[in-house]
Amino acid sequence: MLRALMLLLLLTLLSGAARADDMRPGYLEVRETLPLRYAITWKAPTKVGKVVPSFPADCKTTSELHRSFEDAALLTRWSIACARSLAGRKVRLSGLESTVGEALLRYQPLQGAIQAARLTPVNPSTIIATRPERSHVARTYFVTGVEHILTGYDHLLFVLSLVLLLNGAWRIAATVTAFTIAHSLTLVATTLKLISLPRAPVEAVIALSIVFLAVEIVKRDPDSPRLSERIPWVVAFLFGLLHGFGFAGALAEIGLPEGEVPTALLTFNLGVEAGQLIIVTAALAVLFILRRFSYSVLRPAQTLAAYAIGITASAWLIERIIRA
Repeated sequence: MLRALMLLLLLTLLSGAARADDMRPGYLEVRETLPLRYAITWKAPTKVGKVVPSFPADCKTTSELHRSFEDAALLTRWSIACARSLAGRKVRLSGLESTVGEALLRYQPLQGAIQAARLTPVNPSTIIATRPERSHVARTYFVTGVEHILTGYDHLLFVLSLVLLLNGAWRIAATVTAFTIAHSLTLVATTLKLISLPRAPVEAVIALSIVFLAVEIVKRDPDSPRLSERIPWVVAFLFGLLHGFGFAGALAEIGLPEGEVPTALLTFNLGVEAGQLIIVTAALAVLFILRRFSYSVLRPAQTLAAYAIGITASAWLIERIIRA
């Protein structure tokens, strides 16, 4: 029974690897350039399918569509003119309801606060607020951060591997904190354009970091602690610096609202930390139950989970090296 469950986990993780690009969010920017005139930017992941922005019937296209490819996404820019302001009216992503993706809408009026909203298959449209709350940007980027860590399988598996490798809640907490500090540093520095690294090798090394932890779990010996067990916070900090570049890449794909960069950056990072807390809490709860009610299967379950994680991360590593 245990082996069957772990096999199911392996297949689930592998399927996650296959659809990782499908989870990449879209980004729709609506920027008012003149009264009732808007510049539209629509960045659509190429694997999501045909999803197009839809505006009120009185809005007419006033320029040619300029298309280009950028980071595995189709970038389209054009302009529209409307008989009435978009404030208080609906903007929709037609076709999003038939996909598994989501998108972030950023609306920038000539005057007033920038607005942000998440569009999902369940709620593919939103009404532009006439009097926006400043908390809109914070709430949207916080939720985006939570979802990124929960659906960003490489970061999720890294945190899960730390929990499987270490014993003791405080030891795990200290290690995850070191990982958090490190990726927060590079996330901020990269987003503010203080430092940068090529995306392809960073993604490959992130996959390699997960393979490393999976091997450490399998080879763990209580009588001879390995490097990752003796100084786990150092290992987590060093790899966290690289994972921060990955988080920054996700933010770059989504985009940051001008004038609200500190708020968006802070709340996105807080959302990532909240997502990590969910992962750690859930993993510790499962391990606690195994120790309490079925201690004999705890070690085999951890080993099988490590193999599942290692195989998945190895597949990512090979794919990313080839793609680079």
